[in-house]
Amino acid sequence: MPRFNGLLFDADNHYYEGRDAFTRHVPKHMQPRCVQWVTMEDSRQYHSIAGKVDRFTNPTFTPVSKPGVLRELFRGNPNNATSAELSRSSLEPMPPEYMDRDARIARLNTQGLEAAWLFPTLAILYEELLKKDVDAVCTLYSAFNQWLDEDWGFNYENRLFSAPYISLASVNHACEELEKALKKDARILVMRPSAVFTKEGPRNPGHKVFDPFWSRVNEAGITVVVHIGQTRHDSNGYDVKNQDVLSMGAKPSVTNFHRPRNIMDFLASLVFDKLFERFPNVRIASVENGSEFLPEMLRAFEHSAERTPTYYRLHPIESFKEHVWINPFWEDDIREVIDHMGEDRVIVGSDWPHMEGLERPLDILDEIEDLTLTTQQKILHDNTVELNKRIGI
Repeated sequence: MPRFNGLLFDADNHYYEGRDAFTRHVPKHMQPRCVQWVTMEDSRQYHSIAGKVDRFTNPTFTPVSKPGVLRELFRGNPNNATSAELSRSSLEPMPPEYMDRDARIARLNTQGLEAAWLFPTLAILYEELLKKDVDAVCTLYSAFNQWLDEDWGFNYENRLFSAPYISLASVNHACEELEKALKKDARILVMRPSAVFTKEGPRNPGHKVFDPFWSRVNEAGITVVVHIGQTRHDSNGYDVKNQDVLSMGAKPSVTNFHRPRNIMDFLASLVFDKLFERFPNVRIASVENGSEFLPEMLRAFEHSAERTPTYYRLHPIESFKEHVWINPFWEDDIREVIDHMGEDRVIVGSDWPHMEGLERPLDILDEIEDLTLTTQQKILHDNTVELNKRIGI
């Protein structure tokens, strides 16, 4: 098959947060309940989150692993290396384009990218650690979004599109953050695939209590990205202590099952709660959650339709395929995802510059050689371009 030779619209790029990303706009009296810097006895610096030191991440990013260094792990791990060994073997000083938007624009020009969606590295992890304190969640992410707008912009030169982080823990807060984002020409929002932990207890993300938020999303026509994050750390009671952060150590862990389970539960709950029937303009993009969950979830939708035939106005599979876009991992069977979803509902991202992604965004071309040129153009560019537009009603 011929190869797509146009510019890519990368649906999964990341920045590394600056040193004051979680403190610049957080009132001092709230910082102990949110995020603080601490220096430990070994002189290393960490984040204290909700008063507990998080030793599993390196928020200084000094040094940082090169992009794509875990690729051989996903290619069958011929050298029997752990993720920690691979990441340590390729450490480098922080390149400017990881933290500076003008340097990132220059990098896009060398990478063959027309534009990119940008997501956090740490911010997507911290809601889980704060979920018992809704006021802290709201304070932190309102402040974080302000930092993000100042340092990156929600739409920078129509090439970098950073996603404000939205927590539904307080629907009023979510609506306020959405309105701020819309005024700043945001094209996407991001949230984690998880139940919503409110002051009244956990809720499905499609629960009617959140309808004011989804109604405004529906009206504005902005895409909501559900991106992998820290979720369900109880591991259903299984002992996962001493595992590495990515759960890819020498010993396998049940936490490897969480990625597909978390996104499947999230997306299925939207369909089961008939969110798309109430708000037919809502578009959801699943990013960096892979596609392992798709066959099982679609079977569950089929069974649900058979067993509750009068519940749905539209068949759940049809509803899902109309409103949801899937970003497979590069190592997934992308052809299979297209067979499930259709070529109009698949988007591609490199996860650059993270170590579990691709070294170069154009490396994705090696994984889709068997696809027609028309299909390549849709999943590498056109589908994300359409999602990046506000469609309004």
